[in-house]
Amino acid sequence: MKKLIQTLKNIWSIEELRGKILFTLMMIAIYRVGAHIVLPGIDPNQMEAGAESSTGILGLIDAFSGGAFNQASIFALGIMPYISASIFMQLMTVLVPRFQKMQKEGESGRKKINQYTRYLTVIVTILQASAYVTYLQGMTQQTGGIMPGYASYFWLSTVVVLTAGTLFVMWMGEKITDKGLGNGTSLIIMIGIVARLPQNFLQELSAKSVRNGQILVFIVEIAILIAIIMGCILLIQGVRKVPVNYAKQIVGNRQFGGARQFLPLKVNSAGVMPIIFAQAIIFIPTIFANYNTQASGFLRAITDHSNIWYMLIYSIVVIGFTFLYTALIFNPKQIADNLKQNNGFIPGVKPGQPTADYIGAIMDKITFPGALMLAFVGILPGIAQRLGVTQQFSTFFGGTSLLIMVGVILDTLQQIETQLLMRQYDGLMKSGRIQGRQTTSAVQM
Repeated sequence: MKKLIQTLKNIWSIEELRGKILFTLMMIAIYRVGAHIVLPGIDPNQMEAGAESSTGILGLIDAFSGGAFNQASIFALGIMPYISASIFMQLMTVLVPRFQKMQKEGESGRKKINQYTRYLTVIVTILQASAYVTYLQGMTQQTGGIMPGYASYFWLSTVVVLTAGTLFVMWMGEKITDKGLGNGTSLIIMIGIVARLPQNFLQELSAKSVRNGQILVFIVEIAILIAIIMGCILLIQGVRKVPVNYAKQIVGNRQFGGARQFLPLKVNSAGVMPIIFAQAIIFIPTIFANYNTQASGFLRAITDHSNIWYMLIYSIVVIGFTFLYTALIFNPKQIADNLKQNNGFIPGVKPGQPTADYIGAIMDKITFPGALMLAFVGILPGIAQRLGVTQQFSTFFGGTSLLIMVGVILDTLQQIETQLLMRQYDGLMKSGRIQGRQTTSAVQM
């Protein structure tokens, strides 16, 4: 405890770090206030009944927005349209030569790509806002949540307000990244997820304490949740270290190189992106069905994450996207060329193409178990729900929510530790270093 108090004092004594923390907290507070401001023309009292009915995929969307989706808030769509646009533009920089050239132009090229991402965000937001209006109209048809005198203006005003809200959230995320602590977009997503944790925790506790003996089940659930979090940390930080030697060079009277280092190959190089891709692909049919969660057959199955068919399809898609995204962002040929240019080599492997083949073979071997673990983490909320955990609390047992929470917290702690070590303070841990995800993803999640 004394070590923790001293560490907090060291953090607060650094003026730059203190300013970043305060600025980040201010932006987060503004975001949470906006998440409770209801759209024009909506009666908030009538929305409460419909807000409890969202399950499956829509429940996950509501969890990502911190409850703003079901509350018909001006931030109902949150940052998700920007993430979708960022994912698309990131794929374009890999698949389209024009965008590849643009990315290699340096800062000017990145500014152009960011500008295109913002334009695409507006388009995606308008499309999602239109579908959301249809969803609201269907949900409030019986309860009368939309004020009758405002019905003729509701579609236009809602689309405009939701688009402006998403762009404002996007702006806040960029400001947090520039002037705050951590990656702004990732922090906004995490805050939206964590905001539901206390309420869902109390709901689960209430559900398990109604009957005698159920409180023991709740304690077991918390123990399992802690174990899953530890497993996610291992999945995010797990690496295969490939030994690399550097040839000695004599420059004047000084010797350079000759050191033995390691090339860290991550077990989960794709990060959380395969899960996001899989959810986006599976969610497409529900968009065409206007968010119809009461449909039957195949549509009903893929909107319920506790359904066996959903778990099977979801796992296959996650594994496939893991290999695809790893192949897109990881280039063994480029790594081999960089080693050769810096007089580095892997012991027992010839430089050049043999090194690229060797690294590629290792990546294939470690990506498969990583993909299986990622798919398992992705379906854990459905498994938890089938075992008796409430639908809202089950989202914290795995999936995108838990991976984002763990990854963002690790990244933020790593930045704080770096600031402390730069000023010759002790780090956050007595031994070892906190490792962030250090993986490429949309919006650098």
